Amino acid sequence: MSEAKLGDTVKIHYTGTLEDGSVFDSTKGGEPIEFTIGDGGIIPGFEGAVKGMALGETKTVTIAPDQAYGAYNEEMTQQVPRSAIPGDIELREGMILSAESPDGLPISFTVKAFDAEQVTIDGNHPLAGRSLTFALELVDIR
Repeated sequence: MSEAKLGDTVKIHYTGTLEDGSVFDSTKGGEPIEFTIGDGGIIPGFEGAVKGMALGETKTVTIAPDQAYGAYNEEMTQQVPRSAIPGDIELREGMILSAESPDGLPISFTVKAFDAEQVTIDGNHPLAGRSLTFALELVDIR
């Protein structure tokens, strides 16, 4: 039976849960995700968990923040003037705002709080600093 290895393109069904058991993402009822092992398109801990799995195998792994979305960095939370946000955007706590970095790359921020004068934005990935548990099923290897 073949095992997933570096360079293989794989399809995986998964359910991701947080420490409290709440589901943050899942492919149940949909299409599996597809990626090539080693291309860097997926978090390192997920990719590492898939390497060595056999077709049809299932397993559950917990991935530490350093192998997922990194540690939470307080310096990535800042206050900006409300006037820096386009007036046609109706702010809500938890909403994701997209912008462009000075070098032209897309960046996202989560709105943490706001009032008429200031908006607190957080540039951390929403799952930064969290251990993530994934129930995995390898459904295809190419």
